[in-house]
Amino acid sequence: MPRRNVGFVITSSAEQKIGNDMLNQRMILVATAKRVAWRIRETSEYKLNKMSTGRQRILSGGGQQVLDYLKRKQTEDPNFYYAIQGDEEHLRDNIFWADAASRVNYIYFGDTVIFDTSYRSNQYMVPFASFTGLNHHGQAVLFGCALLFNESDSSYIWLFQSWLHAMSVRQPISITTEPDRFIQIAVSQVLPDTHHRYCKWSIFRETQEKLATIYQSYPTFETEFRKSINESETIEEFDSRWDSLLGQYYLMNNEWLQSMYNARHQWVPVYMRGTFFGELFATEGNDGSNSYFDGFVDANTTIQVLIKQYEKAVASWHEKELKADDHTANTMPILRTPSPMEKQAADLYTRRVFMKFQEELVETLANPATKIEDSGSVTTYRVAKFGEDHRAHVVNFSSVEMKTTCSCRMFEYSGIICRHILAVFRAKNVLTLPTEYILKRWTRNAKSIAGLDEHTPPGVPINSLESLSFRCNNLRQEALKFVEEGAKSIHVYNVAMDALREAAKKLTAAKSQGVGTSREITLANGDNAAREGRENQLSPGTSAEVKAKKIRELTAELESTNGRCEVFRANLLAVLKDMEDQKLKLSVKVQNARLSLRE
Repeated sequence: MPRRNVGFVITSSAEQKIGNDMLNQRMILVATAKRVAWRIRETSEYKLNKMSTGRQRILSGGGQQVLDYLKRKQTEDPNFYYAIQGDEEHLRDNIFWADAASRVNYIYFGDTVIFDTSYRSNQYMVPFASFTGLNHHGQAVLFGCALLFNESDSSYIWLFQSWLHAMSVRQPISITTEPDRFIQIAVSQVLPDTHHRYCKWSIFRETQEKLATIYQSYPTFETEFRKSINESETIEEFDSRWDSLLGQYYLMNNEWLQSMYNARHQWVPVYMRGTFFGELFATEGNDGSNSYFDGFVDANTTIQVLIKQYEKAVASWHEKELKADDHTANTMPILRTPSPMEKQAADLYTRRVFMKFQEELVETLANPATKIEDSGSVTTYRVAKFGEDHRAHVVNFSSVEMKTTCSCRMFEYSGIICRHILAVFRAKNVLTLPTEYILKRWTRNAKSIAGLDEHTPPGVPINSLESLSFRCNNLRQEALKFVEEGAKSIHVYNVAMDALREAAKKLTAAKSQGVGTSREITLANGDNAAREGRENQLSPGTSAEVKAKKIRELTAELESTNGRCEVFRANLLAVLKDMEDQKLKLSVKVQNARLSLRE
């Protein structure tokens, strides 16, 4: 026994010595590995910075070619806008431009804007940025481009000022950008009344980089993290999910996640439901999937290639819009309910927007509205899907003003009325959509001339915002529609020909009187400080103003009358449907009675 004890002690001492030696060697190896990793990282960053600097130098060398291109475009179309920051003779700074179509598109669809600087990342290292939005089909539409050879808060302030000047100084409702400090400063100074949102998908990517170890160790973390952001319908639900997530993965003291939580009002959807961002589907959003230049700009893009790719992208998206226009105008969607409201929406909305509305309308069948309070003028309803009472929404309905509000705020966020309000409309026998819930920017006629009057800033003539090519395009589209309708029958054809002859006479008379031949305003075109535009437009006379006012009054009265007629028509259709149903039931009863008599 004693020898065994001694042996044990000796053996333990030997093992301890060996263990200490191994620990020391391990520490030496770890220290060496850290030094090697640091050296590799330092070398990689040096090479990357060197590559970035070299690529930046190569790209900036093409600035003069871009400038020559912009000057040529401005000569071809006076409404083509460009601006340069710094000395034009020694071009080393930033350039901004917007063609006439971009400026006109902003009039129709400039309520929400995406400022995309993702191409400046190390993946591409192209000093390119774009201002885009969404058209009436939910497609990307361009509002301007920029080359940013130098980045600073003053550079971004200059860029946003130049862009806003080109867009007739009308601020958008919302703007989505990368979570960049310089951009944040510029937006706060130049667009103080615009709701600024950070790109949610950029935050997801950065979180993956900051928490790489967590992502690798816990494969379920990413799914839970995204669910807490995307699926939370209330602030309370988000806070609960967030706290649960931090506790589950022991991240209560993580500085990155704490900073993201502090900035939650600028990127978590539930905090921004009351602001319009034009997102129709939950799976889309500011993830870059609808980026205007995806597939046109990559790591191999040089300045010379960039201009060609810019023109290809513009042509490609224009073709997509024309195809969507044709699909909307010449095909009829399949209606899934007998509701007059669905037929109304099919006639009003573009095809893609109607599909979203139809989805919400069909969902009312599974989302009954239950009255929970009635104060006389306002009735409150609780709307929940069968089996999901814990996710109920509250809808307030004013029968006097025919106005409703829902706790989900979908209409405010996307411009499409939600299933919860539609369920209340169904309960209250509201058969057609009230006009205040039809957002013009989602309709087939979003780009009609009438839309210009609503959105054009005061003092800016409509003619100054449209180039010759744009006007030709609009006339061509309207003429094609006229031809298609006019050829459907001999009677309609004769009416169409008479109308064309009458239009030709009026056009000849207008040309002889000089109407519309006065020189248009040319808005500011780029120079060292974005030169002010030349104005040469006479203000309308008093008689013209009186006539215009009278026309507006009559138009408003006509729209009101049309609205009432639509309601009456819908009610009549409902009555006729009931009569047909009763007729069918009576026919069945008569048939049964005859069969009984025969027996």
